[in-house]
Amino acid sequence: MSFGTPHRHHRRCDSTNDLARQLAAAGAPSGTIVSADEQTAGRGRQGRSWTAPAGKALLYSAILRPLTERHLVLPLAAPLAVAEAAEAVAAVRCAVKWPNDVWIEDLKCAGVLIEARPRDGWAVIGVGLNISIQPDEFPTELRETATSLGQGATVDGALRALNESLDRWAQADPQEVLAAFRERDGLRGREVSWAEGSGVADGVDERGNLIVITPAGRRVALGSGEVHLEHNCGGFAA
Repeated sequence: MSFGTPHRHHRRCDSTNDLARQLAAAGAPSGTIVSADEQTAGRGRQGRSWTAPAGKALLYSAILRPLTERHLVLPLAAPLAVAEAAEAVAAVRCAVKWPNDVWIEDLKCAGVLIEARPRDGWAVIGVGLNISIQPDEFPTELRETATSLGQGATVDGALRALNESLDRWAQADPQEVLAAFRERDGLRGREVSWAEGSGVADGVDERGNLIVITPAGRRVALGSGEVHLEHNCGGFAA
């Protein structure tokens, strides 16, 4: 497994994930990556858009195949790889907000969108990592919740670092992934809410579900959806 070969780069495209999905459906090998300076229709989870000024964010999608049982925790492994890559190019410490956001001091610097086709045996790992976006360049609604690496980090350097970290984490043993995620868990012990309730986050279980203790003492396992931090404007999903 080696990410980064082949590599298709676009000055401008609709969505790197869309292009990578097309390549995967056509049989492109595992490790193929698609990147772009700018996206016009970048997507995040829950149907959100992902926007960034041209050349100031790593816009990246990678093809992984074949899929095996160890990839059941890929949604946790991918943000771990992004956090590790970010720390390799800037003097930052990253946490992960379940399931797919990467934080620096509770501010979002990256999001991950995985689109899998288990029947066809492949997945596309989409990453948006803010590199050098200035505070006033973020959309108004994100200026209090988003951040960039800064510190001289470059898109090219982050891309190389992400290729290397994905090589490791995409094939890591699930127990190693779970242990590493728990070390970076940005939600554990904090009050969170979701569409059906609220409680205190209590880490992740063996399948990567978020465990929440409700006010009544009930343990709830959340397998998908959006979770917000209570009393904190920084909780949002990619």
